[in-house]
Amino acid sequence: MKQYFNLFDFSQKVDYKTEVLSGLTVAMALIPEAVAFALIAGLSPLTGLYAAFMMGLVTSILGGRPGMISGATGAVAVVIVTLAATHGVEYVFAAVVLAGIIQVSAGALRLGKLMRLVPHPVIFGFVNGLAIIIFMSQLNQFKDADGSWLTGTSLYILLGLVLLTMLIIWGLPKLTKAVPSSLTAILVIFGVVSLLNLDTKTVGDIASIQGGFPPFHLPSVPLTWETLQIIFPYAAIVAGVGLIESLLTLNIIDEITETRGRGNKEAVAQGIANMLSGVFSGMGGCAMIGQSLINISSGARARLSGIVAAVMLLVFIMFGSSLIEQVPMAALTGLMIMVSIGTFEWASLRTFTKMPKSDVFLMVLVTLITAFLHNLALAVLIGVILAALFFAWDNAKRIRARKNVDANGVKHYEMFGPLFFGSISAFNEKFDVLNDPAEVVIDFQESRVVDMSAIEALNKLTERYHKVGKKVHLKHLSADCRKLLENADELIDINVIEDPTYKLAVDKV
Repeated sequence: MKQYFNLFDFSQKVDYKTEVLSGLTVAMALIPEAVAFALIAGLSPLTGLYAAFMMGLVTSILGGRPGMISGATGAVAVVIVTLAATHGVEYVFAAVVLAGIIQVSAGALRLGKLMRLVPHPVIFGFVNGLAIIIFMSQLNQFKDADGSWLTGTSLYILLGLVLLTMLIIWGLPKLTKAVPSSLTAILVIFGVVSLLNLDTKTVGDIASIQGGFPPFHLPSVPLTWETLQIIFPYAAIVAGVGLIESLLTLNIIDEITETRGRGNKEAVAQGIANMLSGVFSGMGGCAMIGQSLINISSGARARLSGIVAAVMLLVFIMFGSSLIEQVPMAALTGLMIMVSIGTFEWASLRTFTKMPKSDVFLMVLVTLITAFLHNLALAVLIGVILAALFFAWDNAKRIRARKNVDANGVKHYEMFGPLFFGSISAFNEKFDVLNDPAEVVIDFQESRVVDMSAIEALNKLTERYHKVGKKVHLKHLSADCRKLLENADELIDINVIEDPTYKLAVDKV
C-alpha cells in the first residue's frame, strides 16, 4: 500500500513494502561484500561490517540521494591496505576520520559541482569498468581454498544454483512485481540447498559475522605532526576516491530514476559517515554502485530502504549470524552477476560507429583502467584530463576569419571561435600584415579572448602592424574580455577602441 509519508520529506511517495523488502535484500548482499573488502584491506571481517552499517545508516538519513546505498568498498580497501600492513588498524581508523573531515569540507565548499566536468564517455567507461570488476570478483567463488578452479560435482552444483538464481531474478519480474526478485531468489536457493542437503559454500565459510554493536573507540594514535604526515596521504586519497565514486553513482541513479540528487549534501553525508565509522571501529567506505542498483531495481526510491538495510545488517551481526552464515554463496554470486549485467552500459557499444573517435577512445581507456588497475580515481582523472585536451585541440581548429575591405579602405577581420593558447597559431595565419591597408579592424563579436596567451598574441599582432606603420582596432570585445585586457594592461599594450554609440533623434511632442 502506497502512502505519502516520509521521515524527512512529507511530499515523497513511499511504498513501505517495497522499501522494507528491498532493504532486506540489500542487507544480505552487503554481508559478503563487506567481509571480502575487509579481508582485502588486511582487517577483521567485523571492521568491514561495522563500516557498512555506519556508512549505510548515516548516508541514508543525511545523504543527497534517497535510495543510494553506501558501505565498505573495494576502492577504499585498496587504498588503506598498505597503511594497515605498515602501521596497524588504529592508523586506519585515524585516516578514515581525517578523510571524513576532508569530505565534509569539500561538501561545505560546494565542490560537488565539479562533477559537471566529467564527460559522458568517462562516465560510461567508469560504469562499464565497474561492471567488469563486479563480474570478475564473482569468479573467486568458483575456486577452492587453494585457489584452484572447482571441478566435478562441486562445480556443477555451484553453476546450477547460480544459473537458477539468475533465472529467477530475470524471470520473476515478468510474472509479478509483488516481491523483489532478488530476495525471492536468495530464499529459493536457501530452501533448495537445505531441502536437498547440497554441499556448497556458504557465507559462514568465508568468515564469521557474529558480533555486537559497533564499539565506540577513538583511534589510539599519537597526536603528533608525524602521525598527520603518515595518515594524510591515505586520507586524501580515500576522500577523493570516495567522493568520485559516490558522486558518479549518484549521477547514474539520477539517470535511472529521472530525478536529481544533491551532490554537495551527499559529500557532507559521506564525510560524517566516515568520521563516525572511524570512531566506531569501521574501515570507512563510500557509495556502492552494485548494492545501489540492487536497491533501485527492486523498486526502492526513498531513504527507508537504506535505513532498513543498515539496521538489518546490524541485526544479522548481533542476533542472526548463525542463520545468515548458512546462506549459500551461489545465491549472492548469481545476484551480483545480474547486477554486473545490469550495470554495464550495453547501449555504449552501439555508439562506437556514431560517437567521435576521441569519445570512443576515452570510454575504452577509462573502462580498461577501472577494470584492470581497480583505481577509480585515476581512471576518472585521466579521462577528464584527456577530454579537456581533446576539447582544446578540437576548438583550436575552429577559429576562422571572414575578411572584407569597406568603402573607406579599412580592412575588417570578423573572427569566429575562441582565441586561446591552442588556437594562437591558426589565428596568426589569418592576417596579412605587409599587404593589409593602413587601418585594420579585428571584430570579436563572434569570438572570445580566453586566456593570457590570447592577450599576448593580440599584443604581438598589434606590434607587427605598428612596426610597418599601420593601425589596428579591436571591436566588439565582451565585458569579460575587456576585463581580462584591463588586468593585463601593465604587462602588455593593446590598441583597443570603443565601439561608436549611435543616438537617435526623437521628435518631442
